[in-house]
Amino acid sequence: MRKIIKTAGIIVIIILSLLLVSAVVAAVMPVAADPAVPDAEAGAGARSVLPSYSGLQREFPSLNEPADNPTTPEKVELGRQLFFDPVLSAENDTSCATCHHPDLGFSNGEPVSNPRLGESRNVPTLWNVGYNQVLFWDGRETSLEAQALVPLTHPDEMATDLDTLADELMAIPAYVDLFTAAFGDDAVTVDNVERALAAFQRSLVSNDSPFDRYAAGEFDALTQQQRRGLGLFRSGATRCFECHSNPTFALDTFRIIGVDSDDPGRAGVADDGAFGAFNVPTLRNIALTGPYMHNGSMATLEEVLEFYADGGGRVHSAENVDAFVAGFEMSEQEKADMLAFLYALTDESSMPDVPETALSGLPVVARLNNAQRDVAAQFNSAVGTGVNSAEHTPQTLTVQAGETVQSVVDQARPGDTILIPYGIYNEHVFIDVSNITFEGLPNDAGNYPIFDGQDQLTEAVTASGNNFSIGKLHVRNYTDNGVLVEGATGVHFYDLITENTGTYGVYPVKSTDVLIERITASNVNDAAIYAGQCENVVIRDSETFGSVIGIELENTINGEAYNNYSHDNSLGVFVVVLPQLTSKVSRNSLIRDNLIENNNGENYADEGMAAALVPPGVGVLLLGSDGATVTGNTIRNNKTAGVAVFSLATAYDQNEIDVGPNPENNHIFNNTYENNGYDPDPSVADMGIPVGDIVWDGSGWGNRFDEPAAEPGFPVVLPGSNWPDWLARIHWQALQALVKIAG
Repeated sequence: MRKIIKTAGIIVIIILSLLLVSAVVAAVMPVAADPAVPDAEAGAGARSVLPSYSGLQREFPSLNEPADNPTTPEKVELGRQLFFDPVLSAENDTSCATCHHPDLGFSNGEPVSNPRLGESRNVPTLWNVGYNQVLFWDGRETSLEAQALVPLTHPDEMATDLDTLADELMAIPAYVDLFTAAFGDDAVTVDNVERALAAFQRSLVSNDSPFDRYAAGEFDALTQQQRRGLGLFRSGATRCFECHSNPTFALDTFRIIGVDSDDPGRAGVADDGAFGAFNVPTLRNIALTGPYMHNGSMATLEEVLEFYADGGGRVHSAENVDAFVAGFEMSEQEKADMLAFLYALTDESSMPDVPETALSGLPVVARLNNAQRDVAAQFNSAVGTGVNSAEHTPQTLTVQAGETVQSVVDQARPGDTILIPYGIYNEHVFIDVSNITFEGLPNDAGNYPIFDGQDQLTEAVTASGNNFSIGKLHVRNYTDNGVLVEGATGVHFYDLITENTGTYGVYPVKSTDVLIERITASNVNDAAIYAGQCENVVIRDSETFGSVIGIELENTINGEAYNNYSHDNSLGVFVVVLPQLTSKVSRNSLIRDNLIENNNGENYADEGMAAALVPPGVGVLLLGSDGATVTGNTIRNNKTAGVAVFSLATAYDQNEIDVGPNPENNHIFNNTYENNGYDPDPSVADMGIPVGDIVWDGSGWGNRFDEPAAEPGFPVVLPGSNWPDWLARIHWQALQALVKIAG
């Protein structure tokens, strides 16, 4: 017996020792953290050029230029000669310009590059290729220098032998002189061929189209039809601007739009790539570069527009089609307007000279007649004055009986105030001018003028100008949004009523310094008040109800919501970082002193939208957001949870996530809770975790919960601000192990 007791004692000591060692190890083990993203690289906020006359003029990004190959005129000239010279190919019969023809928008005018050899991808344009961070449809290369080597050596393209190529070029005195001027003595090397071709391609910049002149304040550079098309392009209905964003009208991400194809796309070159995802191409000079799509399957821009209007690949049940490709209603007039705008992106003013003969003596590509140039010239018939609106005395313009609101807006210049008398207006108004106040004149009873979309028009107002103010209006019955402001600095929404406006009530996106106050917003299938990819946002003194989400701060830096009443939605307040957007962070939000109650309504968001993922019955949901503070709020009668803190990984497939998914360094304290978590939504109940005033999935380091009076959900013990670091680490490591076992 003594031996048994002694043995048992030894076992207990061993177990306790192991537990102690485990605790010590857990206390010092490093915690997993999402990669840090500096604010300057986060992508949130406006990017317009200041001073701004339209708000549409944006800074181009830096060229994708390596430090060891700075662009010089000598390199560009050498690259130009090489680009058009068939000497680069094995049979001396193919140049870079054979497939990237200058008269075809530096494409080849064919559906695919070389169908005889089984090629299945369309030749992308080289206009503005210097701004691309990823190259080829599947993004297999990240530098123009590396890209150049692929067609040079590919057996079905130029098929050159690199040693032979260097010898051939050395035998041509004119090339020896150009290489020496560009790179110094003994510079005729294949590496320098790549560098020169890359430098030349970086010179192919298109930035002086009719749109660019209009954006710079030359307001007569676009026709009225093109202005309407621009409004549709950046509307919440089409959402074209989400992927083809100004100024490059491209995006270095990979999206699935559902073109019928067996091509794996990004999945063919990256382990984490999605099948059928392709890089988003530029729309600069798009009218000159048909056919379209990665496989050249659409001959005209009209086909492309119809494809997107039908919801892209959704029409033939393609899987994982991007959320922004959701389909939309488009009349024949709207289709014509959008097409007219796409032609306004045409600019060949930086077209390089095509040599009459190559320096090798070989013939260069013959010049071609691209009929689309004549079509573009017809569309781009507006004659700009070349003068922007810098010199203007501000004035007040009042809409008169018999006038449309848009006709008065079209007369406005920076600094003007536009007044709308009481009445009912069935319009979609586009405002591109900066420093504009757009305000209603209430009637004697205090009722605001009404913009009624009659369940047919997409938005009441779409604006882009900096220092834009809009107030004292009642907006109702629009199909996509109430008021959309995109890419602006200095935005003020005040004294607005929005109801039944589709996706969002008020919708600032990619904007900076936004103030939203005294808004009553209701009955939308996403967020009644929404700020997305913004920086420095204040939402205050507003009421939201009857929507899927009351207030949403999405991929936003420094958002603050206070003194609001969010009730009877599916979700009261949503702070989130979502993947596949320009902004890669959700950081430093402050949710304070709000009344958030009874958010138990049905989630009626459209399938495929992020809002469709949120469970009904939550007061405040932090999804992947960092550095949020939730304090001083009254949170009551939300059936699933008062406050929920979760990782983005609970809602998205890992292959889709290109942001830090874990909620980190959030602080929830001094809130008042009552009757939360009494009947959790099945989507949460099926997870098998307890609910209550606070629910945390255990993800993310540095979260603190100083809520001693809160009814605990999961976990029962929550880390607080007064916990020593070693104890927080032990708790966090243990929680990760528990979640892993449970999962």
